[in-house]
Amino acid sequence: MRFGRIAHPEGFSFVVIDGEGSDVTDLVAKEIKDTPYTDPEYTGREWPLADVRLLAPTLPSKVVAIGRNYADHVAEVFKESAEHLPPTLFLKPPTAVIGPDAAIKIPDFATKVEFEGELAVVVGKVAKNVKAEDWKSVVRGFTIVNDVSSRDLQFADGQWARAKGIDTFCPLGPWIETDIDSFDLDNLSIKAHLTHDGERLTKQDSNSNQMIMKMGQIIEFITASMTLLPGDVICTGSPAGTEAMQPGDTIEVEIEGLGTLRNPIERA
Repeated sequence: MRFGRIAHPEGFSFVVIDGEGSDVTDLVAKEIKDTPYTDPEYTGREWPLADVRLLAPTLPSKVVAIGRNYADHVAEVFKESAEHLPPTLFLKPPTAVIGPDAAIKIPDFATKVEFEGELAVVVGKVAKNVKAEDWKSVVRGFTIVNDVSSRDLQFADGQWARAKGIDTFCPLGPWIETDIDSFDLDNLSIKAHLTHDGERLTKQDSNSNQMIMKMGQIIEFITASMTLLPGDVICTGSPAGTEAMQPGDTIEVEIEGLGTLRNPIERA
């Protein structure tokens, strides 16, 4: 099942997205009474997905991210081996979250702003001290996240809150896929395509098999320190291939089984 959140002529709604594939012309948004974190109860209202606007599929209280979780990305950005720089934990504020096709807006003080296409986890229930082997019990589904980062601020500040927490620096979507058993987390294709001056090039072309800390370890690691709430998002780490974006560019993150998260780049 796929859950989403939409803007329609009467307001905003959580919906079940019905249909096959990822072409919006083949999909229908069916409104539900509550949130995606319980069994859906339909209101009877529905819209062709092509006639409404997809928003970020969840409203998290926090976005918890694992940094340095792909060895190739550690070498690319930090010029160190993963043995010397193990995975780390950081937060992105909920005010950074935007949905599909919403603009990533780069302020003048943020330089060398790069995309980071990642697999994201949406939490389905209150989670604290979850053991690695029980990780599926607290997960509602998967979606795509772009952990947008100002590389210069990241290194200048010595910590990552400002570099990764700027408004619009957390695109999320297009929807939540709840069939988590359909994903092979040891062999999941993750790609990012950057369009610059009309030329579309694949920059990230990696696989989840490069993850250092696996899904169960990630959730155990996080919930040992903090309680996760329904709707919270976990970013599981970026593969190599990140690159700076410029106003006028478009970035698309594509993950097998989840579709594509597309966002234009603008000057704030």
